[in-house]
Amino acid sequence: MNKSIIATEAAPQAIGTYSQAVQAGNTVYLSGQIGLDPASMVMVEGIEAQIHQVFRNLQAVCQAAGGGLGDIVKINIFLTDLGNFALVNEIMAQYFKTPYPARAAVGVASLPRNALVEADAVLVLN
Repeated sequence: MNKSIIATEAAPQAIGTYSQAVQAGNTVYLSGQIGLDPASMVMVEGIEAQIHQVFRNLQAVCQAAGGGLGDIVKINIFLTDLGNFALVNEIMAQYFKTPYPARAAVGVASLPRNALVEADAVLVLN
């Protein structure tokens, strides 16, 4: 199997033993993104700002792979407080158009760097 690594400075650099994304065929697997500002590698403040930053980070990786958010077929969202689920829906609607990707939302005890939200995704390129 041929695979290629997708990397961009427009999204936070990996803070562990992983790549921002890996392409296999026309499928791209995007690693989880948290609300880190890619320029400073500092977490943005507050849940709303973190949700926006997560989607901007995912968008940057999608673009580096030659696609966009509209090419995402599956997204997983992890929240430390499921009470923020409605806010995720509201903000997600600003970044995605119908038909929306398949999605899971999971409540978790904690996330890296004390993030409040994280999302990963699967992208299919045409």
